[in-house]
Amino acid sequence: MAARELELYDTGNVAGADEVFAPNVIDHNPVTEAVSGIDGMRASIAAVRDGFTGTQHRILFQEELPGGWVVLRWRMTATHTGDAFGFAASGNPVDIDGQDIMRIVDGKITEIYHVEELLKLTQQISAAPAQPA
Repeated sequence: MAARELELYDTGNVAGADEVFAPNVIDHNPVTEAVSGIDGMRASIAAVRDGFTGTQHRILFQEELPGGWVVLRWRMTATHTGDAFGFAASGNPVDIDGQDIMRIVDGKITEIYHVEELLKLTQQISAAPAQPA
């Protein structure tokens, strides 16, 4: 289930959120002004889908813990081809790492803590596109 969460961001499958997240999922650190629960997760998936192409998450570390908790460390690569997080499309490649700690109950994610390299992402998408030599 943990890897399936990342797959939603890679495919942009907003409807798949219903299969992966509990309806009342708790996002312990949502994006500012984000809606809560599963609607917030759908909005997050749509934001990545609309802002980036070729999105790929690679799991660098995964550990299952007691009580249904799972820890993931991942790397995302993509190209910034649409409006994302207040920045117009730059065409720049992005490469960031992140960590998710999620609780899975009855096959669905009920809680999630996540940390992404947002400063690095902002630097990458706001930089002038590289000029060919």
